[in-house]
Amino acid sequence: MGNSYAGQLKATRFEEVLHNSIEASLRSNNLVPRPVFSQLYLEAEQQLSSLEGGSRVDNEEEEEEGEGGPDPNGPPNPYQLPPAPEGCCTTDGFCQAGKDLRLVSMSSEPVDVPAGFLLVGAKSPSLPDHLLVCAVDKRFLPDDNGHNALLGFSGNCVGCGKKGFCYFTDFSNHINLKLTTQPKKQKHLKYYLVRNAQGTLTKGPLICWKGSEFRSRQSSTGTCNSSLFPPLESSGPLAAFPSESVPGTNPGVPMGAQQAGPASDHPSLTSASGPAVFNGKDSPKHQQLAKSSLSALPRPSALGILPNSGPPKKRHKGWSPESPSATDGGYPQSSGNRAKYEGAGVSCVPQAGLVGPASVSFPVVASGEPVSVPDNLLKICKAKPVIFKGHGNFPYLCGNLSDVVVSPLLYTCYQNSQSISRAYEQRGASSIQPISEEMQLLLTVYYLVQLAADQVPLMEDLEQIFLRSWRESHLTEIRQYQQVPSQPYPPAPSTAAPVTSAQLPWLAGLAASSCNDSVHVIECAYSLAEGLSEMFRLLIEGKLAKTNYVVIICACRNAAIDSCIAVTGKYQARILSESLLSPAEYQREVHYELVTGKVDSLGAFFSTLCPEGDMDILLDKFHQENQGHVSSSLPASSVTQAAALDVSGTPVCTSCHLEPRGVRPFQLAVAQKLLSHVCSIADSSTQNLDLGSFEKVDFLICIPPSEVTYQQTLFHVWHSGVLLELGLEKEPMTKQRVEQYILKLDAEAQTRFKAFLQNSFQNPHTLFVLIHDHAHWDLVSSAVHNLYSQSDPPVGLVDRLLNCREVKEAPNIVTLHVTSFPYALQTQHTLISPYNEIHWPLSYSNGVDLYHENKKYFGLSEFIESTLSGHSLPLLRYDSSFEAMVTALGKRFPRLHSAVIRTFVLVQHYAAAMMAVSGLPQMKNHTSVETLEITQNLLNAPKQCPCGHGLMVLLRVPCSPLAAVAYERLAHVRARLALEEHFEIILGNPSSGITVGKHFVKQLKMWQKIEDAEWRPQTYLELEGLPCILIFSGMDPHGESLPRSLRYCDLRLINSSCLVRTALEQELGLAAYFVSNEIPLEKGAKNEALESDGEKLSSTDNEDEELGTEGSTSEKRSPVKRERSSSHDSVSSSLSSKASSSALCSETSAQVSGPPQRDQARSPPPCGPAEEARATGEKPWLRTSQGPPMVISRHGPGHPPPPDCGLRTSQRGLQVSVTASSQLPSLGSTAMSTAPATGTLVLQASQCSVTKACRQPPTVFLPKLVYDVLVSTDSSGLPKAASLLPAPSVMWTSSFRPLLSKTMTSTEQSLYYRQWTVPRPSHMDYGNRAEGRVDSFHPRRLLLSGPPQIGKTGAYLQFLSILSRMLIRLTEVDVYDEEEINTSLREESDWHYLQFSDPWPDLELFQKMPFDYIIHDPKYEDASLICAHHQSIKSEDRGISRKPEDLYVRRQTARMRLSKYAAYNTYHHCEQCHQYMGFHPRYQLYESTLHAFAFSYSMLGEEIQLHFIIPKSKEHHFVFSQPGGQLESMRLPLVTDKSHEYIKSPTFTPTTGRHEHGLFNLYHAMDGASHLHVLVVKEYEMAIYKKYWPNHIMLVLPSIFNSAGVGAAHFLIKELSYHNLELERNRQEELGIKPQDIWPFIVISDDSCVMWNVVDVDCAGERSREFSWSERNVSLKHIMQHIEASPNITRYALLGMRKWASKTRGGEVREPFSRCHVHDFIILNVDLTQNVQYNQNRFTCDDVDFNLRVHSAGLLLCRFNRFSVMKKQIAVGGHRSFHITSKVSDSSAAVVPAQYICAPDSKHTFLAAPAQLLLEKFLQHHSQRFFPLSLKNHSHPVLSVDCYLNLGSQISVCYVSSRPHSLNISCSDLMFSGLLLYLCDSFVAASFLKKFHFLKGATLCVICQDRNSLRQTVVRLELEDEWQFRLRDEFQTANAKEDRPLFFLTGRHI
Repeated sequence: MGNSYAGQLKATRFEEVLHNSIEASLRSNNLVPRPVFSQLYLEAEQQLSSLEGGSRVDNEEEEEEGEGGPDPNGPPNPYQLPPAPEGCCTTDGFCQAGKDLRLVSMSSEPVDVPAGFLLVGAKSPSLPDHLLVCAVDKRFLPDDNGHNALLGFSGNCVGCGKKGFCYFTDFSNHINLKLTTQPKKQKHLKYYLVRNAQGTLTKGPLICWKGSEFRSRQSSTGTCNSSLFPPLESSGPLAAFPSESVPGTNPGVPMGAQQAGPASDHPSLTSASGPAVFNGKDSPKHQQLAKSSLSALPRPSALGILPNSGPPKKRHKGWSPESPSATDGGYPQSSGNRAKYEGAGVSCVPQAGLVGPASVSFPVVASGEPVSVPDNLLKICKAKPVIFKGHGNFPYLCGNLSDVVVSPLLYTCYQNSQSISRAYEQRGASSIQPISEEMQLLLTVYYLVQLAADQVPLMEDLEQIFLRSWRESHLTEIRQYQQVPSQPYPPAPSTAAPVTSAQLPWLAGLAASSCNDSVHVIECAYSLAEGLSEMFRLLIEGKLAKTNYVVIICACRNAAIDSCIAVTGKYQARILSESLLSPAEYQREVHYELVTGKVDSLGAFFSTLCPEGDMDILLDKFHQENQGHVSSSLPASSVTQAAALDVSGTPVCTSCHLEPRGVRPFQLAVAQKLLSHVCSIADSSTQNLDLGSFEKVDFLICIPPSEVTYQQTLFHVWHSGVLLELGLEKEPMTKQRVEQYILKLDAEAQTRFKAFLQNSFQNPHTLFVLIHDHAHWDLVSSAVHNLYSQSDPPVGLVDRLLNCREVKEAPNIVTLHVTSFPYALQTQHTLISPYNEIHWPLSYSNGVDLYHENKKYFGLSEFIESTLSGHSLPLLRYDSSFEAMVTALGKRFPRLHSAVIRTFVLVQHYAAAMMAVSGLPQMKNHTSVETLEITQNLLNAPKQCPCGHGLMVLLRVPCSPLAAVAYERLAHVRARLALEEHFEIILGNPSSGITVGKHFVKQLKMWQKIEDAEWRPQTYLELEGLPCILIFSGMDPHGESLPRSLRYCDLRLINSSCLVRTALEQELGLAAYFVSNEIPLEKGAKNEALESDGEKLSSTDNEDEELGTEGSTSEKRSPVKRERSSSHDSVSSSLSSKASSSALCSETSAQVSGPPQRDQARSPPPCGPAEEARATGEKPWLRTSQGPPMVISRHGPGHPPPPDCGLRTSQRGLQVSVTASSQLPSLGSTAMSTAPATGTLVLQASQCSVTKACRQPPTVFLPKLVYDVLVSTDSSGLPKAASLLPAPSVMWTSSFRPLLSKTMTSTEQSLYYRQWTVPRPSHMDYGNRAEGRVDSFHPRRLLLSGPPQIGKTGAYLQFLSILSRMLIRLTEVDVYDEEEINTSLREESDWHYLQFSDPWPDLELFQKMPFDYIIHDPKYEDASLICAHHQSIKSEDRGISRKPEDLYVRRQTARMRLSKYAAYNTYHHCEQCHQYMGFHPRYQLYESTLHAFAFSYSMLGEEIQLHFIIPKSKEHHFVFSQPGGQLESMRLPLVTDKSHEYIKSPTFTPTTGRHEHGLFNLYHAMDGASHLHVLVVKEYEMAIYKKYWPNHIMLVLPSIFNSAGVGAAHFLIKELSYHNLELERNRQEELGIKPQDIWPFIVISDDSCVMWNVVDVDCAGERSREFSWSERNVSLKHIMQHIEASPNITRYALLGMRKWASKTRGGEVREPFSRCHVHDFIILNVDLTQNVQYNQNRFTCDDVDFNLRVHSAGLLLCRFNRFSVMKKQIAVGGHRSFHITSKVSDSSAAVVPAQYICAPDSKHTFLAAPAQLLLEKFLQHHSQRFFPLSLKNHSHPVLSVDCYLNLGSQISVCYVSSRPHSLNISCSDLMFSGLLLYLCDSFVAASFLKKFHFLKGATLCVICQDRNSLRQTVVRLELEDEWQFRLRDEFQTANAKEDRPLFFLTGRHI
C-alpha cells in the first residue's frame, strides 16, 4: 500500500515522527522543528489536497535490545537487592533519609516541583494500599498513547529533596521499594498525582505506559450504548432539525463540503448494496479494505480493548501506536444538527456533516458562566469570528451574538470519524479502536498549521486525515482481516500509550509554534468559557491580528477534554460564515443590504479611488465632448466595410452558413441504449411494462421555470419532427400545439399535469413518456413545501407531480430523468434502479474513435487539462488583482456580504475597461488585465468581420437583485460612452424572456435572413454573432444553451463558498462547447482526437473503458487548447494578433457555385447537438413569410428522419485557415470552397469572431477559491472537485469511505454514490426506504446522464421516435399474403353452390357439388398438380420450379396490425391473460402432473403410450379414476349443447422448435371463452415448452417419434381423439347419453395461425349480379361457434376455411362454401374418419394426402369461403427444424438433393436424416429421373396409388384409391406416363393395376421398406408381365442400415 510521494517519510508512521519531533524539540535550545504534519505528509509547496493516503507498512519486527525485559510469560528473573547503606532508614513508605513519601501524609503538604517535572505515584509491593509521591521529569513519561517517553529516567525525591537520580534502580532503592525483580519505571510508576479544587494532592489518571492497562475513563466510557443512535426513519421527516437557538449557524461548506480525501490505497471498496465498485486491479497496491463490504450504516460504536500486558519495547523504531481511545458515545446524541430549518435543504449550500442514521447533534449542554460577546467585535475585528464546537461541552454565549457565528460542523466531523466501519466489528475485531479525541484535536491543529493564508479549511480534508491516521495505526489488523477472513479472534495487537489530555495543550502549542502565529492555542484550566473570554479579549486588543485560527483546549477534567476552534482570519471567517447561509438567506441578506442602502458606502469609497475625480464626472465630461458623433476610436459595426461581395454586392461572411441538421452518431447510440433499457424492463419477468399493449407514444417534457429553456425546448421539439413521426400532430404545426408537450414547472404546472394524468388514464393503449429534463433541480420533498411561503410555488413541485401515486402506479407512464448532474438521484434511497441508468458514452476507447463526428466536445475535464498543458494562458483562469481588491474591501466593509462587494468591484472594472477602450486610457489602472482583455475583444470583434459579427461575454451574477444593479450600471456607462450600437447588454432572468434593442434585432434578422416583421430572439442561441454582454442571473442555470459566439464566460461572481460538486459543474457547464474537429489548428498544433468529457468529472461512460496512466491520457488529449489566438491571450498582444490570425473571409454564396460535389456524394455530416446546438448554425424558427428551415429530406434513402435540431443560430460558412504557402479548405465544412475554383475576387480580411469560435472553447474566469479546488487533484489523480459532496440535498453516510477513483466509469461512480450517500430529510427520496418494500426501485423510471450541452435533448427526442417505430412494429406482424394458385384450372362444373346468403351449407345441395382436386393453397406452389379427368392443362400454365432455399425467402408477406383477437407468442404480457398464461399473482407458477395414457393400435402392431402434462388449473377437462389417480379420458361435450360460453371442439396444435415463437396464447383469439387447448410436442422438447407455457396442457409424443414429421403428430392426434371418443361414449352411456350425441370434432391448428377474418357479403338479390363484400377481423370464438352450430354438422368429415390474401377476388368469396382441400386450420370429425388415417411417416403434403383419402372414402370436405385465417411468418422452427447433414462429422460440404439416394451397397456417404424425409425431398426436386416422360406432360400424369407424393411442379399426378367402394376419377380415357407404388398394402392387387393404361416407355417406381418386400411386391403384383426391370435400376435412400433406408425399384413399360 506504499506510496513514494515526495515529502513523505516512507517507512515511518505518524507517531514515530511525532515522537522524534518532540524529542528533537526538547533536546534543542533554539531550533524550532518543522510541524510534524508537514514532516509526515507535506511537500514544502504542495497543497494539502495532493495528500496520498496510506503509508507503507514496516514489516520489520521491533527489535528487543539485549537489556530488554524478560518474556512476560516466563518465570520472573531473580533479582538481588543491593544492601542499603549503613545507617539509613529502610522503613516502607519512607525514603532512605527518613522522610515520609506516602500520599496520605503528603496530600496537603506544599511540594516544590521543578519546571518540567510531574508528581507521580509509585506503587510499593510491600505497601499495596499506599502510593509513594515522586517527582519525575515528564520527558521520561509517556503521552496518552503510551508513546514518546524518552529512554532512561530522571527524578527527584520530594521527601528529602535529593535531586538528579539518573537511574530508576538507584531511585527505587532510595525510596525503599524493596523489589524482588529488576526495577522498571513502567512497572512501578503507576499514577499521575493532581491537585483537586481544594488544593489537595490526589491520585490522578493512570500513567499510560505502552502495554499497560488503559486510562480509567476508558473503561467507563469505552462501551457505547447503541440505543443512543435511534434510526432516523423512525423519527419522522423533521427529525434532523432540532431547535438549537444559535444565530446563523446553518452548517454548510467549505467546512462541510464533505470532500472525500485521499484514499488511493483502497480505491475499490466493494459496495454494500450493489455490484462491486472496483477497477479490477488486484495488485497488493490496490488491496481492498476489508474484503467484506464496508457497511454503509455508520452508527458509531466504541469497541472494547484487548490489552496486551507484555512489557514495552525500548527501541521505538517503527512502532505502531494503536488507536488511542474509545470515547465515542459519551453524550446523548440526537439525529441531526441543524440550527435552523434552513430552507429544508433546497439550498445549493451543502448542509454538510450530517451523516445518515448516525448523524449527531451537538449536545446543548453548557457549563459554567455564559460568555459575553463584546459589543464592538465586528467593528474592531473586521470579520465575524466563526466558532466551531469541538469536543465536550460548549458554554452559553450572550451579548452581541450577531457578531459571531457558531457551527456544529466540526463536532459532527469528529463524531463521524469516531464511527468506525462495522466491517471489522462483524469479524470479531473488538481490538480496533476509533481515533481518540486528543488525537483528533492534535491532527486538527496540524492541519490548520499548514494551511496557506489564502486557503480555507475543508471538513473533507480533515475527515480524510482522520481516516488515514486511523487506517495507518490499524494497518496490521486490517491486513489480517483481509488475509485470514476465517480467523474468529485475531491476535490482540500491541497497544501503544495514547496522547493524554494533560499532554494535549502542550503538544498543540508545540505544533502551533512554527506557524508564525497563524494558529494560537489557548489552554483553559476549568472550562472553555475562560478560553473564549480570553480569545474575545485578545481580539478586542488586536493581539490576534495575524492569527487565523484560535484553538481553545480545556483538559483539566479527568473524564474528557473540551475544545473548540475559532476562525478569526478575516478572509477565512468571511468565507466560512457566508458558506453557512442557505441560498434563501443569502438572497435575503443581499436584498436587505441593497434596500437599506448599506452599499452606498461602497460607492462612495469607489469615487475616492479615481485620482482624476469621480468616474461618473469623467463619464459626463466624455459624453459632452463627444456628443453628436460616434467615438472616433471605434467605428460602429456597420456593414459597409470592405468585404467579400456576392453577386448582388451584399457583404457575406464565412460564418454565414447553414449546416444540415441530423442526429449525431452519439445521440443515436444513446437513443438506442434508452430503447434497449425500456425493452429490458418489458422483457423482465416482473410484468411492469407490457410494450405489446401500446399502440402509440405520447410524451410530456417537464423543465425548470425558465422562459429561455422553455423556448429552447419548444424549438427542439418543433424542428425534430418528433410530433409528426409519433402521429401526434399534422402539418402545419402551430406553436400553440407544440406547447402542449412542454411543461414549465411553475405555478400553472399542476393544472396541466392533472390533464396529462387524465389523458394517460383515458388512453391505456398509449405509452406516455414523462421526460424530466434538468432533473437535478428542485428535488425537495413535497412534505417540506408546506413550510414555505406560498410565494414560492415551485418548491417541491417535482416531488408533488412526478412522484405522485398516479404516476408511480400508471402502467403506461415511463419516467425518464435527464440531467448532467445525476448525483442527487444516486443515493441509498433512490427510486431509480442502477440497471436503469444510461450514461453518455465516451467518444473513444483505447484510442479507437467509436463514433466519428466532425465536432468534438470540450467539457470540464478538458478545461481543467488546459491548465496543465503549459502554454501561456489556459482556458480556466482567475483574476488575482480582482481577488486582491475584493479581499481588501472585505476588510474595510465587514458588514457587507462578499457577493455585494465582488459584484460592485467587477462592475467597476468593466466600466473602467469600457472607458479605457473608448478613449480614456488613464482608466486602465482602475481595471484588471483580464477585464480589459474581455472588453477590448468585445468592442473590436465586430470590426474584424464584414458583417459585424461579434462575440458574447457571459457575466454570471447568481443573485437577481445584484444582476439588476450590474445591468443598470453597465447600461449607464455604455450610454455615456455612446456605445449603444456597438454591443448589447442583455439581462437574462429565468423568469422572463430576452429583451434586445431594435437595432440589434434588425442585425440578427439580416444575418439570419428572417423576413418576419414580428420576429424577436427568444433563446440565447438566436443571439449567435451578436456582440453583447449577457448578464445571466438566477441561483442555478436551468439548462439554457449559449451560442457559438460565446468567447468569455465570466464566473468571477459565482458563490465561491458553495463547494458542492453539482453546483460547481453546473456553473462550468455553461462554457461546455463543441469544437470543430477537422479544422487546421493554429500554431501548427497537430489535430488529434479530442477526448470527450469523459471518465472523470462529467459522468460520461464507457463500461469497457480502462484508462491508461495519467501521462498517456494527456497525450491522447487534443492540443486544441494550445492554439488560442493570441488576441485572446492578453491585451498587450491584441493588436499584433489581428494580422497573424487573419483568414480567408470571403466566399461566393452557395447559389452561385452550387453545392460541392463531394457533399452530394456522401451523406451530410451529422452535426448539431440538441439542447446545445453550438455546433451548428440554424436559422431561427418562427417565421411566417418563408418555409421551414432546410431539413434533410425526411424520406431520403439511407437517412433516418433527423429528429434533432442542430441549432447554433447563425449560418456558419466555411472556415478556412490561410497560411502563406497554401490554402487549406476545412475538412469539416459543408460549403464549397469556391474562391480558388471560380476565380472570384478574394479579399484578405480579418477573421470573423464566429469563425474563430468554432476552433476553441470560451475562456472561463473563476474565483480563486473555486479555481484552486478545480485544478488541485487528490491522491487518485482526480480533480478535487469530484470528491466534494455531490449535491446539497444529500449527505455522506460515513467519513470512512474510499475516494472516487480516476479510472471509475460513470456506472461505478453511480454505485459509489449509491453506497456512500443518503438523502437529507428535505430530499424527495428521503422517505423511500420507509415504504417497507425491500425493492424500493420504481420499475418504470430511467435516468439519462451526460455532460452539459452535449446533446441529450436530441438523444431523447430520437429515442421517442425509435420507441414509436418499435411499438408500431410490435403491434404488427408479417402474415403470408399470397393469391390462391391454379385458379384458372378450377373445374368448370355445371354445379355451383349458389345460395350466396346461406350461413351454413345445405347438406343436400352440398352433396351434389363435385370435389375440386386442384390444390389452391399458395404454399404448394411447387407441388405436383392433381389431375381430374376433364382437365386440359397446357404445359406453360405451370411456373418454373424454385430453388429450395428460395421457397421461404420469396414468399410474399404483408405487415398487419394485430387486432384484439390475435393469437400471441410468449412475448405478449397483459393484465387480462396473466392468469391464462400461468403468471397470476395468486398462484404459484403452475404445478402440473404427468399422466400416461395408453391405447393399442393394430396398424402399428403395438400399444401406443402417450403422456399428458396437465396443469392443476386444467384438470377439470379430464376424468380421473379418483382425484390424482389414473387418467381415464378427456371430457367431451354433447352435440346438443348450445352454450355460448365455451368452444366445444378441443384444439390440438402440433409444434416443434417454436417454444418462444409459436402462437399458443389463444386467450384473446377466443375472446376469453373457455376452451381446451393441447400442445402436441416431441419428447425432447417437453421441458422447454413446459417452461415457457406452464399453464398449457401438453401431449408428449413417444420418443420413437423424436425425428418424425408432422404426419406422425397428426396421426397420433387423430387416433388418440378417436380412442378418447370411444371412452367418453362408454362413460356417458352409463349416464344415459346416446353414443351419437357425444361431440366428435377436434380442431387441428398450425402454430402460426395469428388472426381470423370474416367476409360480410351484401347481395342485392338471390341471383343478383350486384355483389359487394368487405372483410373484418373477428375472434376465433365467433368462427368456431358459428361452424359448430352448423345443421347436420356430424355428417361432414372435414371443415376448414380459406387462407387470407389481400388480393382476394370477389369470385373466391361469392360462393360461401366449396368442396375442396382444407389446410392449416381444420375441424376434423374423428368418428366419420375412423378408417381414414394420416400417414405417420410423412413430412410434407400430409394434409393433401389425407384430404384425398377422406374424399375417396366418400366423405364430405367443406371449406367455409367466408372465413379466412392469417398465418404469421415465423422464421424459426416448424419444417425448417429438419436439417439434412452428412453422417461424417468433419464434412462441411452442403448436401444437395441429388445425393439423397444412392445405389444399394455402394460407398456413398450416408446422411443423418430420416429415410422418409430424404425420399420426399428427392422426389420433389429430382423425380424426372424416375419419370422422364412425365416432365411437363400434364395430359399424361403419373398414376399414384393410395398416396399423394410431391413430384415437383413440372409433373402432374393422378390419385386413385385401391380401397373397395372408394370414389375415384374416371381413368378409362387417360394414358399415364408413369406409375408410383409407395408402400402399397394388400388392397393393391394385380387386377386393380390392369385397369389402367400406360404410354410406351412409361416408367414405374416401386418403393418398399426393405429389399425383400420389394421383390415380393414385384412378384405379387405380377409387374414383370408389363414392366421391364434391370439390376442397376434399384436404389435406396442414403441411410445407414440402422436408420432403415427405403428401397426403390424402377422399370420401363414394355
